Amino acid sequence: MMYQWDGWHFGIGFGWIFAILFWVVILIGVAALGRWFFFGRDGLGGQDRPLDILKRRYARGELTREEYEQMRRDIES
Repeated sequence: MMYQWDGWHFGIGFGWIFAILFWVVILIGVAALGRWFFFGRDGLGGQDRPLDILKRRYARGELTREEYEQMRRDIES
């Protein structure tokens, strides 16, 4: 029996394709995990986005509502 399922091959020689795909998926997963670990969830090295900073400043009372709205429009445009 030449083309027999033995747990590692698909009988007609396509097992190597799945082995390559397996390692590609593993490498992509390791790279994604490393990026998340070193750069944070947003991928920016833990830096805040300008709109987040603006919201915090407004919440702390550093800006009036008019200043906040004007800066928000400037950032979003």
